[in-house]
Amino acid sequence: MKKVLSILAVALVATFVACGPSAEEKAKAEEAAKLTADSIAKALEASLSSAVSEAAATVDSAAAATTETTAPAEEAKH
Repeated sequence: MKKVLSILAVALVATFVACGPSAEEKAKAEEAAKLTADSIAKALEASLSSAVSEAAATVDSAAAATTETTAPAEEAKH
């Protein structure tokens, strides 16, 4: 009797594994993946835009410092 129950248990487990996820489960998994990808894209976009803003501010301040330093020297030539 144990052998018969063991064979039935193995067959039952094999049946569940062979069926795989249902269409509803697949749709939920795809939706979760899409939400995660969108979240990552938004975070990356925000990070990049703040990095670009910081870089632009650095370039602007460096350009202003260079202009202030070179302007008096050019005036002295004239």
